[in-house]
Amino acid sequence: MSRLLRIAFLSGLTICSSWSPAQTPPAPARPPRPTPPTRDPHTPGYVTATELIDGRNAPIDADGNFILGPTHNPAPEMTFQEGVPQGTVSEFVMESKDSKIYPGILREPGTYGTADPNDPAKMIVTTSHPAPYSRRVTVYVPKQYVPGTAAPFIVGADGPDKMLFTALDNLIAQHRVPAMIAISISNGGGDAQGSQRGLEYDTMSGLYAEFVEKEVLPQVESRYSVKLTKDPEGRATMGGSSGGSCALIMAWYHPELYHRVLTYSGTYVNQQWPSNPETPHGAWEFHERLIPNSPPKPIRLWMEVGDRDNLNANVMRDNMHDWVLANENMARVLAAKGYHYQFVFARNAGHTDRAVKMQTLPQALEYVWRGYPVSGSK
Repeated sequence: MSRLLRIAFLSGLTICSSWSPAQTPPAPARPPRPTPPTRDPHTPGYVTATELIDGRNAPIDADGNFILGPTHNPAPEMTFQEGVPQGTVSEFVMESKDSKIYPGILREPGTYGTADPNDPAKMIVTTSHPAPYSRRVTVYVPKQYVPGTAAPFIVGADGPDKMLFTALDNLIAQHRVPAMIAISISNGGGDAQGSQRGLEYDTMSGLYAEFVEKEVLPQVESRYSVKLTKDPEGRATMGGSSGGSCALIMAWYHPELYHRVLTYSGTYVNQQWPSNPETPHGAWEFHERLIPNSPPKPIRLWMEVGDRDNLNANVMRDNMHDWVLANENMARVLAAKGYHYQFVFARNAGHTDRAVKMQTLPQALEYVWRGYPVSGSK
C-alpha cells in the first residue's frame, strides 16, 4: 500500500472511531462455514505432481510438485532428543502505542464485512476502528550461536512456534541447517478484513517487512546481544494461512531483505483490505499477474496445501477464495518462471494441518536453506 493510501486509510479510521451500534447496525452474523470438500490432486487443471509413498516426504534436493500420502506421523526431529544442545527461548512484548507503523485497529467482535454489490472482489467493512494491541515476540537463539557473529535467521508469523524451535535444535545439531536464530512474531489481533492481523498479513506491500526491519529486529539484537545478518541469502520467512502469504509478501516486496520462504496453506487468495487499485485481487494477484508478468526474483519457496483446505471461507463469492486452487496456480506460475520451489499437496489434511507440519517441517526447512553454509553463522 502506498504512503498516500495508508494516510487516507488511517484518516478514514479516525472518522470511524466514533462508531456505535446505535448509528450503524452491525453486519449480520456470518453463517457457519461449510466443510471444505476433499480435492483430488489429479483434478484436471491442477499441476502434474509426483505421488510419494505414504509416510514419505519430498526429497530435499528436488524442485517441483509432490503429493503426500494420507498418513502423517511426526518426524523424529519434532521431539526432544537427549543429548542435543537446546537453544534458549525468550520473549518480550510490543505495544501498539510504541509503533510508528501499526498504531492498531480492531473489527468489532461478532461483526463481519459484506461483499460490495458493485464489485464482488471488494469487501465492505464498517465496524473497524482504531484500537490498541499488545503482541509477543518470541526469540530462539541456538546453543551454537557464537556471540558477536552475524547469524542467519528466520522470521515466523503467529508466534510463538514451539515446533519450529524443537526442529531447529535437532537439525542444527545434525548440521542439516545453519545455526540460525528464530523470531516468532505474534500478530496484532483479529483475523481477515478489518482486523490488525489482516492489515499486517494480507496487505500487498512492503509495509510489514519494514515493520519487522525497523521495529522488531533492532529490539531482538539489543535485548539478546545477538547480531542478525544483513545478507538476504541468510534470511528466511515462514507462516501458515495469511501468515504464509505474508511470508511471501515480505520477500516479494523486499527481495533485498529475504530470499527464503516457507508456507503452509498460504492464503494466496483475495483477502486484502482496504482494497488497493494496484493489486485489486490481493494475494490472488501473485499467480494471476505478479509472478507471470515480472522477472524472476531471487526467492526460494517451499509451500504446502491440504486436500481439505479452505474454500470460500467468507461471504465473498468472487471465485478467488479457493486455497487449493490458489496454491496449485502458484506452483504452475513458479515453474513457468523457473523458480526454485517445492509444492506439497497433502492428502487427508485440513487448513494449516498440524499433523502435516509435524511430518514435513524438518525437510521443508532443509529444502528452504539449500545452498547456505551450515558449518556456522555467516
